[in-house]
Amino acid sequence: MGRNVARHEVTLEEHECVTVPYTRLSGDDVARLRATRAVTVTEGRHGYRLRARATTGVLQLDHVRLVLRPKFPVPGTRLIDWLCYAGGLREPDETLRRWPLGRDGYAGLVPAALLHECLLLSRRGLRRDYVRRRRVDTALRGRLDVQAQATRCFGAVDRLHLHTFEYEEGGWENLVCGAALTVAARRSADAGLTRRLLDAASRFPCPPRPLDALPLLTRGQYTSLNHHYRAAHAWARMVLGGGGVTDLLDPYGFGAASLLLDLNVLWEQVVRRMAVEAAAGLGGRAARRSEGAIRTMTDVALDSSLRPFRPDVLLAFPPSAGTTRATRFLAVDAKYKPYARKEISADDRHQLLTYIAGYTEPETALALVIHPSPDGPTRRVLRVEGPRGLLGLIEVLGIDTRAAPRDAAGPLRKAIAGFSGSHSPDHNSS
Repeated sequence: MGRNVARHEVTLEEHECVTVPYTRLSGDDVARLRATRAVTVTEGRHGYRLRARATTGVLQLDHVRLVLRPKFPVPGTRLIDWLCYAGGLREPDETLRRWPLGRDGYAGLVPAALLHECLLLSRRGLRRDYVRRRRVDTALRGRLDVQAQATRCFGAVDRLHLHTFEYEEGGWENLVCGAALTVAARRSADAGLTRRLLDAASRFPCPPRPLDALPLLTRGQYTSLNHHYRAAHAWARMVLGGGGVTDLLDPYGFGAASLLLDLNVLWEQVVRRMAVEAAAGLGGRAARRSEGAIRTMTDVALDSSLRPFRPDVLLAFPPSAGTTRATRFLAVDAKYKPYARKEISADDRHQLLTYIAGYTEPETALALVIHPSPDGPTRRVLRVEGPRGLLGLIEVLGIDTRAAPRDAAGPLRKAIAGFSGSHSPDHNSS
């Protein structure tokens, strides 16, 4: 479908439900909705019932433009910081922090960030390199294409099929930028942004089929000569790979007229980076994969496999001074849930107690739960006891999503510092 086709717009917030008449969704639309897993689709009396998950973004269907609005408590002026932090990108300037979200919500930030980085490259001057070209000429320049000469010229000696190497801006670095700008312009619903994207795209070379640039990102390598392209390519990867709910945070995706973001994945990546950086400053590290699994064994062969328990982040610290015990572990679990306003669910408490039993000693029986907190940082400690005494402590930390990620990480750093520097957690907390 071309981008000028008028589409009925359907707007949903996270976990909301709406009914769309059967006539508005084609079979291909339903298949795409189920494939992207952005919403759950069920058949009702009057049409398809769409229930949003923890996903935000825009999905273009044949006759419907589905807009998934976020409840994620990160202001628009801050979301670009959190996206960059989760992806390990450099911090943006104030222009992007002030970018209006508009009709596309969070998805609109991605083409805006791509445009910003590509304009910086254009002002600096695009990188030129020797690019291999095929051409027909009357003089020998470069290398003769013997196969083409023998099969296409039929004895004509005044037409030479050649392989030449031209010093130009057609390298893979620029092709990726041109392709991403072109694709972003086709998908944009903002006329002003579309014009700016097309204007920027005209300054870059572009492959005939823009999505062919995605393999270039997979194979491309960075050196000191092209390292400054990394930021633009990170946003280009999000545009070219748009289509699945994890594609904004995943290097590989599939082409579709959409930009979707799984907020659970975003929160997990933010918490993982915060925790690992805090542990590294205290002599700790992220546990190796071989260290981080709690497995269930069975002597009966069943069709379904038993998946191991694994926290979102497992931190490892050296043994305490004066002891001969092995490495100490601290499980950190990211929960994209409103735990600033509600109690920790029984399932989550069971999960954290499993981590405590599997990774910690009785004197350090602690695990952390990290959740978003839109009204400022929060902290509380759950003390879990049984008939034989203390089973463990679960420290529940709310991260202030109004602040920049590094500033918001203070409570997590403090909790990790308390674990790494003491023999036992605060058993008197409640």
